[in-house]
Amino acid sequence: MPDLLIELFSEEIPAKMQSRAADDLKRLMTDALVEAGLTYESAGAFATPRRLVLSVEGLLAESPTVHEERKGPRTDAPEKALEGFLRSTGLTKEQLEARDDKKGQVWFAKIEKPGRTASEIIAETLEKTVRNFPWPKSMRWGAGSMRWVRPLHSIVCILSENGETDIVDLNIDGITSSDMTSGHRFLSPVRFSVASFEDYAAKLKRAHVILSAEQRMETIWHDATQAAFANGLEVVEDKGLLAEVAGLVEWPVVLMGAIAEDFLDLPPEVLQTSMKEHQKFFSVRDKSGRITHFITVSNVETDDHGATIIAGNKKVLSARLADAKFFWENDLRKVAQIGMTGLGEPLSQVTFHNKLGTVAEKVDRIAVLAREIAPIVGAKPDLAEEAARLVKADLASEMVYEFPELQGTMGKYYAQAAGHNDGVPEACEEHYQPLGPSDDVPTHPVSVAVALADKIDTLTGFWAIDEKPTGSKDPFALRRAALGVIRLVLENNTRIQVGRVFRKTTYDLLLERSNLRGTDLEFHKFVGERLDFSVAVSLHDTSAAARAAFASSTGDSSDTFDLYYELLARIDETFANLLAFLHDRLKVYLRDRDIRHDVIDAALAMPGADDLTLLVNRATALQSFLATDDGTNLIQGFKRAHNILRQAEEKDGVEYSFGPDTKLAETPEETALFAALDSAEAAITPAMEAEDFAAAMSALAGLRAPIDAFFEAVQVNAESAILRRNRLNLLHRISAACLAVVDLTRIEAS
Repeated sequence: MPDLLIELFSEEIPAKMQSRAADDLKRLMTDALVEAGLTYESAGAFATPRRLVLSVEGLLAESPTVHEERKGPRTDAPEKALEGFLRSTGLTKEQLEARDDKKGQVWFAKIEKPGRTASEIIAETLEKTVRNFPWPKSMRWGAGSMRWVRPLHSIVCILSENGETDIVDLNIDGITSSDMTSGHRFLSPVRFSVASFEDYAAKLKRAHVILSAEQRMETIWHDATQAAFANGLEVVEDKGLLAEVAGLVEWPVVLMGAIAEDFLDLPPEVLQTSMKEHQKFFSVRDKSGRITHFITVSNVETDDHGATIIAGNKKVLSARLADAKFFWENDLRKVAQIGMTGLGEPLSQVTFHNKLGTVAEKVDRIAVLAREIAPIVGAKPDLAEEAARLVKADLASEMVYEFPELQGTMGKYYAQAAGHNDGVPEACEEHYQPLGPSDDVPTHPVSVAVALADKIDTLTGFWAIDEKPTGSKDPFALRRAALGVIRLVLENNTRIQVGRVFRKTTYDLLLERSNLRGTDLEFHKFVGERLDFSVAVSLHDTSAAARAAFASSTGDSSDTFDLYYELLARIDETFANLLAFLHDRLKVYLRDRDIRHDVIDAALAMPGADDLTLLVNRATALQSFLATDDGTNLIQGFKRAHNILRQAEEKDGVEYSFGPDTKLAETPEETALFAALDSAEAAITPAMEAEDFAAAMSALAGLRAPIDAFFEAVQVNAESAILRRNRLNLLHRISAACLAVVDLTRIEAS
């Protein structure tokens, strides 16, 4: 069985495209080969700045002959139907076979597809792959029509077996396949032939090319850490930069240089960002944590051991850091003169969204909301509002304009320089967090209050203007904002009814955008007070009395009342939609933590589903309960009782919810169930009031044996109508006791 080697040799492939391109080459080629009948034992894909490589081992030498039988039209079908069938099979009528079928005689075709050689299939497949390769961006060059990420120079395509090598015959826009390739552009530019993948990899290494990206990364990191350690320093880990640099070089040579003293007083984040973004340098810090050196990775070895390269890089780096130092000092000068508030004044001219106003207007909304949230998360309202009014100020700084990724970080430094304390600088840095599922969650109360306010304002704002995520599109990162709200609440063990916060914020936003803006301030206040965090209500009373009360309190017309009614109706719709979106993200969050989807649904169906901490505590307790034998058996007993009750109510057209009478119990099992329910309900009520769901479910577990015994000994649908009604009422009591804890109807049978 031969092995296949493919190399697509081109000008430099952008580093961030290489890994995906190697995966795409492997997927497209192997899928097509298997579909054509060529199975294989293993395959591997590789990428360097100038080449994509695919190695396939244990490939079939030719595809097997395929015998296919295909059913056609009836023998008495119209001639056009038969002609179409013949075209699809490539046969003549004489080659068809008539067979008896359920509905008469039917034509059958026996088709034989002879096998093809591996070379023929590979040539066809590779040409199709190259011409249709899914590059994010591609280009044409010269007079050809083919597109590639950069000009494609040569193609290696060989089959090797038992020391024999065959070149697969292929020509794509004048590029003919061969067994010839090149090594390093500068260190080993001479072309050479290869006989197999092992021969190819070995010769490339001798030609100063490390084929494996993982090996290049290991080499860079090992040499970098050793160079730093030898000088009593430490390399700042950056896996993203490491992967990118490994995609820039074929023969990595690690070099270390010192940062000029003039720039060592810059914040470490500024040094690190400037070196990473502009120069692709790794930062090196001393034992005190101060960044003092940089590491660059060259693609060539030099006679002077990199001295000239280091000197040139230091010169370029100094120019870059001089700009950063200018921005830093200029911003500090502004902060000293006009404070953080003055620094952020230009934000009133910066549009956040054309339907949601400026960044300054967003800051005003965050400040109001942060003040409201502060007591709930243990922060001082004044501090939370102060922080909220400053957290976006650094967006107007020169440093953040140059390095947007430093937003928040620079806000912390500028707030400290302006004399702010008590968590305000930390809030400036942390209010964007968490930025993803693995990012840290702020824990300082002021930071939590502002971070929640920022994300809630973003969510309610885009819902108010109907700019929700659709499918995979989420241009405003609203899914990330929702996950941020969830993690901030749950991982800080905060009790906040986010739905009510959503409703109040939605009201304020929709009111700002309504035709009522600036009018009827007393009524605004009246409605707003009823949409606060403790009381979430909507006004839907359109009676004459309500209109008269409105006119009396505001002196306004019925038309204005109707506008308010429409506004509040829209608030309800927007709020319900947004809360459902948050619950969807919560489901994803909990499933990643192995909480069953039906358990989540059961918890969501209970009152207080906008209290995320309460909801998760309930779901966690239920999942633990269901993992026990008592839980599993109780679910079965509950479902049996609930189903019998529901069927009887549908049949009789009545609701059996009147309290059952223990005096009508005829059997010991029936009497025992009454006693068990009395005991369970007495324990469930205080447990639920204390939100001790584990205790409530433990009380439910005590019902398992009495319910099982009841169903074994008692006939619910007794001949006596009185007994039947009493027993159905008893089943309602079982159902009600269970549903008071959690909606067990949502639990799937195991």
